[in-house]
Amino acid sequence: MKLTEAVLDINWAEVAEKIKGFIKDYAKKAGAKGLIVSLSGGVDSCTVAALSSLAVGGKNVLGLMLPEKETWDETDIKHSKLVAKKFFLEIQQCDITPTLEALYRSIPVFDPAEKVCKGNLKARTRMIYVYYYANKLGRIVCGSSDKSETMLGYFTKWGDIAADISPIMDLYKTQVRKLARYIGVPEPIIAKPSSPALWPGQTAENELGLKYEQLDLVLYGLEHFMDTGDIAEQVGVGKTVVEKIRNRWLSAEHKRRALLTTKLEYRTVGMDFRLPRSQ
Repeated sequence: MKLTEAVLDINWAEVAEKIKGFIKDYAKKAGAKGLIVSLSGGVDSCTVAALSSLAVGGKNVLGLMLPEKETWDETDIKHSKLVAKKFFLEIQQCDITPTLEALYRSIPVFDPAEKVCKGNLKARTRMIYVYYYANKLGRIVCGSSDKSETMLGYFTKWGDIAADISPIMDLYKTQVRKLARYIGVPEPIIAKPSSPALWPGQTAENELGLKYEQLDLVLYGLEHFMDTGDIAEQVGVGKTVVEKIRNRWLSAEHKRRALLTTKLEYRTVGMDFRLPRSQ
């Protein structure tokens, strides 16, 4: 297999139709009154918001903007409003700073120097807001996790990964960008560096150690059971880099699984007692 950009190219018209159909079908079967999308201004959330609007109509999609003072970014807010205007979304902005500050004060062991713990608290707080709105409005939460970050466990468990459906989770980041371009997401959003926005200056590529153009080819090779040395040679990175990515992918499996339990009875929830959505 040749690991070139071409292997990640698929029929974007077909992909867009499949995703729109998936969103519309799930919302209908769930009896939902609409969708909630946590709208950060990044390419993933903007693409999901746009696809949701195209699937069920913008008036049935609420983009929830959840800034806070430490990572406040006017560009992200501008981009969220830009995609909302273009795809006729409803939007609501909630400053979560007071909630975060109350949490910081109320946790006896809170340490502001522990930026990962603090960042995860932010991600989980965002989801409190998202799911409150979903409960209040009778809607389902449409997540925006992509395949690159999900494979590597680059998300907060019970935080930004939390959703009822995650329509683009089988698309690598570079594929999401191409799909976004196909459906008309504004170019400044597509070109912007990705960030979870959990602390100032954070960017995904700096933390993951590779540009997505290389990372996605490495992950594609691993997904297709290619030898790590072959992947490294074709992508132009060291074999140790590929092995590090592979180890991170495998070690993050616990973050991708549903709740595990001891197998005791005939059929066990989450293991062999799963029902189709149609029922």
